[in-house]
Amino acid sequence: MSSNDYTPPGLADETTPPVRRRHIFYIPGYDPEGRTRYRMLFVRELTRYAKRFDEPKRSITRATLSADGLVQSWSVAAQPEIGGAETSYDVLLWDDLVARDFARPRLVSVALLVAGTLQSIVTGLMLRFYRLNWKYGNVILYPLMMVLLLSLGTAAIVAFVHAHLGDGYGLGWPAWLTVPLGLAFGLGWIKAIEALLNRVFFWQLLNDWVFNWQHGQGWRPDYDGRLDRFADHVLARLAAFAADGVALDEVMILGHSSGALTAVETTARVIARDAALGTGPLTLGLVTLGSGLPLVAMQPRAHRLRAEIASLVVARRLVWVDYQAPQDWMNFPGFNPVRHLDLDLAGRPPANPLVRSARFREIISPETYRRVRNRPFRMHFQFLMSNDLRGAYDFFAMTLGPQRLRERVLRPLPGPETCSRSTPPVADRPPGGAPPPPA
Repeated sequence: MSSNDYTPPGLADETTPPVRRRHIFYIPGYDPEGRTRYRMLFVRELTRYAKRFDEPKRSITRATLSADGLVQSWSVAAQPEIGGAETSYDVLLWDDLVARDFARPRLVSVALLVAGTLQSIVTGLMLRFYRLNWKYGNVILYPLMMVLLLSLGTAAIVAFVHAHLGDGYGLGWPAWLTVPLGLAFGLGWIKAIEALLNRVFFWQLLNDWVFNWQHGQGWRPDYDGRLDRFADHVLARLAAFAADGVALDEVMILGHSSGALTAVETTARVIARDAALGTGPLTLGLVTLGSGLPLVAMQPRAHRLRAEIASLVVARRLVWVDYQAPQDWMNFPGFNPVRHLDLDLAGRPPANPLVRSARFREIISPETYRRVRNRPFRMHFQFLMSNDLRGAYDFFAMTLGPQRLRERVLRPLPGPETCSRSTPPVADRPPGGAPPPPA
């Protein structure tokens, strides 16, 4: 067990019947391509998983999109040979909000970045992030450092143009003409390297940080409204299953990266509105993978989020599992909301979360690990990808296997210790051939 693993005291270790039918509400992270990226990643990695561990190939239905464009659905057939559950998926989409952020004027985005980063530095919040994970601290500061470098480059171009066209040299043009001309050249240079900036995830990380800062300040009513619609959908979907006579054994709300925050907030609203959910034979699970929860939860004005987290911490009708990875730059290994957030539990003992390390070093082959150890975005997406080696963390065993979430975490079914060497790893590329963006 990792030194960062945590199990709430007094948590019952019960043996539960296997899952025959599971429904998952999956929430992608901060990604303008969420409705295409996850589906492609899921299909590709499940195919790789079946080949690697010599399991039967599962049948996956075509994806359908809801009339409002906010839910993408498909199903994965059961796997009777190894007891796999029939699993249906609803992907809850908010990529339209992300795309709207990306369409914002670039200077406005830069101004928001500078304001948010400076506030976090002045208030000491940045220091708290660094204490939790210095690598993530560097990721947060990366866009600001890039803005400074781009500004210095633009200033150098302005100085060069003025020096060669101004009074002291060359044509003797006045400053009111040479400075704007140099600025135009400088901004044109930034526009010319747009493709490079996208490849190094400059705008992605910039907008991601701005979103987290705005959300912590309570300035994202569009996102807050989307959370209510997600909660509406979850409750309506479960009611439809019941009306159709479909007996679910487990419901799981699962989020990766920034989507982990969304999963937490959605789950809190769902259980607040349905007091019976999770009290009967149907188990309710919340899974957060590679979460950036502290980015918002630690902000002084994030009172509602901390109250929602507190409601989940004490909810015994819920199983919340938070998977972390020290090798992932964009999460906070060792973070525990019970210990690191000022939560008002009203004297009630914590029942959540179970905190576990995904132990990437143990589930990725040495060859693959050497290739990806210095690729932060690829490592961040390992939570959603096929293992190379069997291990306690196994995304597909957790979401498609017969064990319920709590039992999977506390007593995972054993499996072969090594993968089939006759099936080499698939090239480590996400869908579309480009590295997956941070989310």
